[in-house]
Amino acid sequence: MYQQILVPVDGSDTSDAGLAEATQLAHLTGAKLRLLHVVDDMPMIMSGDTLGAMTTDVFDLLRKNGQRILDEARKRVEASGIAAETRLFDSFDGRLSDRVVKEVAEWPADLIVLGTHGRRGVGRMLLGSDAEQVLRTATVPVLLVRSGDKTAAEG
Repeated sequence: MYQQILVPVDGSDTSDAGLAEATQLAHLTGAKLRLLHVVDDMPMIMSGDTLGAMTTDVFDLLRKNGQRILDEARKRVEASGIAAETRLFDSFDGRLSDRVVKEVAEWPADLIVLGTHGRRGVGRMLLGSDAEQVLRTATVPVLLVRSGDKTAAEG
């Protein structure tokens, strides 16, 4: 069954729901988890107003926050008796969905577990959906875990 499960995390409640589901699956199958976080620094770079103010310090702060998210997630997983490792990437390497698909091939994962906000309509159109893109391009099964937040699901 599943021996290596890839779990993108971003520190949100939705991401935490995906992590909890992946941890439960790992208990059932004896799988190892790889937690992945992509530092979202592209919106800051794309903004002309902040481009001049962008410094190495800001990027370092974003990376430190990403590492903190990964460390906290790893501690939760390991506290439940499951082995976990972490990987941190910059969004310079591509969208989250692109990085997830690359990581599946490099590691290799048997399953991707991903939290999703369940947005529909205009919210999904404007914000895009990394979860949907992962689902479309992944070469392994994908388990989408929906957020319990009704306002996100309705948006």
